[in-house]
Amino acid sequence: MTIPISARTALLSMAASSLLMACGAGTTALPAKYEVTLTNLTAAQPMSPLVAIAHGSGFSLFNLGQAASVELEHLGEGGETTPLLTLATASASYMSSAVGSTAVSPGASSMVTLTVEQDNIASAKLSLASMLVNTNDAITAVNAESLSGLAVGVPVSMDLLSYDIGTEANTETDATIPGPAGGGTGFNAARDDVRNAMLLHPGVITANDGLTGSALTAVHRWDNPVARVKIMRIQ
Repeated sequence: MTIPISARTALLSMAASSLLMACGAGTTALPAKYEVTLTNLTAAQPMSPLVAIAHGSGFSLFNLGQAASVELEHLGEGGETTPLLTLATASASYMSSAVGSTAVSPGASSMVTLTVEQDNIASAKLSLASMLVNTNDAITAVNAESLSGLAVGVPVSMDLLSYDIGTEANTETDATIPGPAGGGTGFNAARDDVRNAMLLHPGVITANDGLTGSALTAVHRWDNPVARVKIMRIQ
């Protein structure tokens, strides 16, 4: 029996489709991976281990002009990372997170890696925070920067500002600065900054500028930007 050409073509097409399906069975698209590197640009402001979070639009690290969360207060006053991670992972928009292994000394860098599943790449955003530890409550941060358009192997860099999270008065005393310039208490649940709102940081005053009781000197001042972040998709 002779099989018509049209039927043979259909059979060949079906066989090819079956082969492709068999080859693709069990395979899963690899997730995207992003290297996030924070570089400290200050002269004498060590930074706490960075916290990096990949998330969707339902999570917000902060809103300028509004009160900081208690979890961000823990990081901004004492460099604590766990409360902020707990807040992020509880969000329905959470994708992944990473914490730097060490503090970031002036001039040094710290790198972490974030993973985002393929289905989430289009909506993925990066938030990042680190405390300037020779302060009462200063941080540097990235707030919901889109990761969706990054090509593999092409780095993107941004210079970062300093923020006053507005939860502790900037007294600069030994007792209230947790960094090496003071060695005092970190997080304090009482909020004694009358603004209680996140704003750009005005900078420290220091003892050299006449602030009585300040543990800081002129070397601890800074100008913006205070840090640089490099983001590169590696997979």
